Amino acid sequence: MRRLNVIPLALAGVLATGCAVGPDYRRPPVTTPEQIRGSKVATVAATEAASLADRAWWEIFQDDVLKGLIDEALKNGYDVRLAAARVEEARANAGIARSGFYPAIQADGGWSRSRRPVGSTLGSAPINLYDVNLGLTWEIDLWGRIRRLNQAALAEYLASEEARRGVLLSLLSEVATSYFELRSLDLQLDIARRTTGAFQETYALFNRRLEAGAASALETSSAEASLASTSASIPDLERQIVAQENRIALLLGRPPGEIPRGAALNDQLLPPEIPAGLPSDLLERRSDLREAEQRLVAANAEVGVAMADFFPTLSLTGAFGGVSRQVSELFGDGRTWSVGGGLLSPVFQGRRLKNQHHAAIARWEQAKVQYEQSVTGAFGEVSTALVAYQKLAGQEKEQAGAVAAYRQAVGLSNTRYVGGLSDYLEVLQAQQQLFPAENALARTRFERLATLVQVYKALGGGWNLTDTQWQRPEQGRSK
Repeated sequence: MRRLNVIPLALAGVLATGCAVGPDYRRPPVTTPEQIRGSKVATVAATEAASLADRAWWEIFQDDVLKGLIDEALKNGYDVRLAAARVEEARANAGIARSGFYPAIQADGGWSRSRRPVGSTLGSAPINLYDVNLGLTWEIDLWGRIRRLNQAALAEYLASEEARRGVLLSLLSEVATSYFELRSLDLQLDIARRTTGAFQETYALFNRRLEAGAASALETSSAEASLASTSASIPDLERQIVAQENRIALLLGRPPGEIPRGAALNDQLLPPEIPAGLPSDLLERRSDLREAEQRLVAANAEVGVAMADFFPTLSLTGAFGGVSRQVSELFGDGRTWSVGGGLLSPVFQGRRLKNQHHAAIARWEQAKVQYEQSVTGAFGEVSTALVAYQKLAGQEKEQAGAVAAYRQAVGLSNTRYVGGLSDYLEVLQAQQQLFPAENALARTRFERLATLVQVYKALGGGWNLTDTQWQRPEQGRSK
């Protein structure tokens, strides 16, 4: 009896002291620049103190309508719901792997009715036979195979969770960028309508002067062509606006329909400077980098699983049950039980185990290269976005100066025409130059806003928000 009590204690000692074969995970070294290219030179204290990614998204965007759209997308968006389902699947798979630590118990039962031949010594009356059994199997994790399987499953679960957080940030960025593009199209439509109105007046004037014999057919034809060209852009812009609204509606998880508007494109706030923070912090802020590292952790654990397959597998088995003619007598004299152990050791596998090990190492190498590539690409994305944000500010300033100059030219040409110092072709030419310049300014403003969104995403914006904090506080929504 005492020997039976010693067996569980010995097994517990083996499990506690047993080592897990295979390499333990260590983050591979990556090259981290001292400063992100394109970030402004600042003191170390100031660089460490702040990053745009530390701020919540509703602090970056000041348009209340846009905030409401982002809230709706984060709650109802298809991508968010799909990512949440993937997390649940990974969590369940981790639970499946964790079940390997525990014994598996199965129950089975049966009933049979038989009859002996006439003249048998046991009689020829029909006989009922019942049997009930409980079976137990338990693999002893001597080499850490189950532990490595659990490490891999847990890493996959954590990777899916990081992927879900990445979906939140990507969806937020898509909604914001699409909304700014919608406001850009609205502004371009307004410019087209205003310009069409100006060309309509010009054409009407030339047409009246032509009928009176005071204007040439060339002037009238030029005015008519400018009017038609500008008018043609209006239905095209209206088409693009409807398509953009439908695109935003899909991101929100709602049927196609109109999208509400908030502040005009030129009234959207843009910060003059963007703090980027320390380059090394990017590894902890960006969910895609954390996801790539968890994939690497899983691949590392799978190498250990492949190594553990080279060693014998020790398992315990047990059974308890009963066989009887009557259900009430199942666990009387008819009781049965058995306890045993088994050792399964690979002897010859045709190099299958060796090739499985090589394949696991190759998958780890792939995950390592993908992680290093993701890190290097992340620094490149941040640098590109920061430089673009700075250069677009200068471009918008120059473009605004060009628009102001063209507007002044239109006013001066009108004054010269009224004073009889020039013909109206000067006015027409000035108007023709103003229209594309105003459109270019609207596009530059949109690109600056879109770049702000890209910088926030590239820096890993919202990295410090919990799952419940991704939605705006109720107080902020009421405002």
